[in-house]
Amino acid sequence: MSYHEFGIIETPPKKGKRYDKYEAKKYKCISVNDDDIENIIKKLSDIDFYWHTLDVAGKGLAYCGITLISPSSMQSFISVIDDIPELHSLKELLLKALNENKWIIHFGL
Repeated sequence: MSYHEFGIIETPPKKGKRYDKYEAKKYKCISVNDDDIENIIKKLSDIDFYWHTLDVAGKGLAYCGITLISPSSMQSFISVIDDIPELHSLKELLLKALNENKWIIHFGL
């Protein structure tokens, strides 16, 4: 089974810095089943995210890469997964980050 990892970034990402290294333990990531992400990937494709660095804005998750999710995009993400029981832990993580005005990092496949 394949998983995506999501964690809270304690200090905001900085322009020019690349996030290319898989560091799930550093960000205390939670695992989300790829099947559950596949079910929502199209709905996320209109949401603004950053891919690997703040210098590369994109729409949707970097499915096989690293995504930086800003606090300003969290509510849209939460709205997509709001009523999906399998994504409850992801929703809780996003709400925690939003309440603390922190970013989320996503490690794709």
